Amino acid sequence: MNLRAQNWHGPGTLAEWLKRICSVLNLAILLVTCIIVVSEFRFDWCERLVGNYLSFTNDARPEKGAIWEAGRHMVSALQSLDQMALARESAGRTVRTADSFADLAAKLGPGEWANLNKERFRELYLSLPPYRRRDVVDPVRLVWLLNGGATDRIFCEGRIGGMKIFFIDTQNRVVQQVDLDVQALENDGGQAVVPGTLDNAPEFFGRIYPASLFFTAVSRLPGDMRSELILDTQDLLSEKGSLGRVGVGNSAQDGFICLGFEFRHLGQSRVVEVKAREWAVWQLTLVLRGEG
Repeated sequence: MNLRAQNWHGPGTLAEWLKRICSVLNLAILLVTCIIVVSEFRFDWCERLVGNYLSFTNDARPEKGAIWEAGRHMVSALQSLDQMALARESAGRTVRTADSFADLAAKLGPGEWANLNKERFRELYLSLPPYRRRDVVDPVRLVWLLNGGATDRIFCEGRIGGMKIFFIDTQNRVVQQVDLDVQALENDGGQAVVPGTLDNAPEFFGRIYPASLFFTAVSRLPGDMRSELILDTQDLLSEKGSLGRVGVGNSAQDGFICLGFEFRHLGQSRVVEVKAREWAVWQLTLVLRGEG
């Protein structure tokens, strides 16, 4: 038997061991391994390669684990903050562009809040007709709320058909709450001029009085009651001609009753209709009937 063939798998001498270890193939493998290890320590290419692979396959992996949950919560919180900021900016723009309390109430949706500073509230309040201001806040009370240090800030909250206004003090307590109705605010108690006579208006049937009798009865009422009968005299004072008769409406709407003043000028008749407070008109009616 050939001895060379018997020792092919296991070298028997040290020289044979060294010869096999220092073979070209083993030295090439060792050199390549050293190059790979040194380049990894120098350039971190392995970490970069793994990172790029994970980033590329990120969307395909399930979102599980504490890191994913923390990231999801952070994204949700940022979205909520953005929505709150947009809502706050929108509410501020609504307050700045509102022409009146009715306009502001119409623009605020149910449950929407807006900060209303004292100066802006004062502007909207003074834009109301004098007779309407008392329905919002008593003027004497409002002087203390805005100038007496009782109010730290003012909030308004939209609701269906109107809005609520809250006066808050420095301790976060509500010192005054106002509930405004859009329909009542839009009812300006204003005037309407209608061609013709009082006889053409069914609402005044049976309740038409000579102007002299009407104003004599008005003069018998207290001063605060007279101011509730003719809330705004602008149209009456600007009307030309003589005032002959006055009609009193027979129905109330939203706390007002219509009064009709018949003027005659250059052969033509015109009726100026104004809205008066219901309770003051009833007192006037008693006087006209001789019961007051």
